[in-house]
Amino acid sequence: MNENDINMTGHVSIRLASERVNHCVASSNDTPRFYTPGEVISGMQDFMRGHGTYVEDNCLKSSVAGVMQKVNKLICVRPLKSRYVGEIGDVVVGRVLEVQQRRWKVETNSRLDSILQLSSVNLPGGELRRRSAEDEQTMRKHLKEGDLISAEVQSVFADGSLSLHTRSLKYGKLSQGVLVKVFPSLIRRRKNHFHNLPCGVSVIIGNNGFIWLSPRLEEATIDENPDETKNNELQPVDSIDRETLARLKNCIAALVASKMMLDDSSIMFAYEESLKYEDVKELLDPEAMLDVAFMTQHRLNNLMDE
Repeated sequence: MNENDINMTGHVSIRLASERVNHCVASSNDTPRFYTPGEVISGMQDFMRGHGTYVEDNCLKSSVAGVMQKVNKLICVRPLKSRYVGEIGDVVVGRVLEVQQRRWKVETNSRLDSILQLSSVNLPGGELRRRSAEDEQTMRKHLKEGDLISAEVQSVFADGSLSLHTRSLKYGKLSQGVLVKVFPSLIRRRKNHFHNLPCGVSVIIGNNGFIWLSPRLEEATIDENPDETKNNELQPVDSIDRETLARLKNCIAALVASKMMLDDSSIMFAYEESLKYEDVKELLDPEAMLDVAFMTQHRLNNLMDE
């Protein structure tokens, strides 16, 4: 039982284990084979060992809990829960952990903290010049501990840590919104990870499993006076926008509970299916979560058939 099981009237909702809802929306034929650590996958005479496997007693065994992936004769086991492994060009959402000498340390849900160099950010006003000692002294005016940012992976160091940059105008500090954390394996890779949804919300779907939801700003306002937009970044968000953000957050939670892949289409379909529930809190019920995920999967299947 968690805090969601206690409503505003003080009543406690108790659900028996026998009444637990099965969140699986895929058919039995589509469900991949799940392997546990130490389980035999195959004999070594026919296949090659890949990530997530090891050899023992002339047999190929799984070293992680996950699903098998086979490419020709190469067998890998992809863990269901794992840290984010970055690639160059990935869009990520992260939180600034520490301001260091000429760089920021950023948490991006990967095994090691990522690095954002002072030379990899835009100067105020878009000025192009070499960074000076004065720029280094005023780093906290640009980004400080606890700030959320959107960035792109510029390079990957030898130890696996990531180097980020925010040189494009679409990247940088994030202001008002909601951060949703999901498994990186559930993020579908797309050419574009920045979306303006028809419901009036902007969403950044980070490849690292961090999703940022925020009220959509008018593009004309941003283009005409970007500095004024930054000054107003902490203005109160009205109740309608807050309810929309909460509904989207609960819809993403419903899709994650059913292990569905996340992109702009699946999130928007889930939002439209959730409108049948007037109270946003109803979407936290397991039956409602399964219903939204099932109908979303149905609409996605119809979209693929077309």
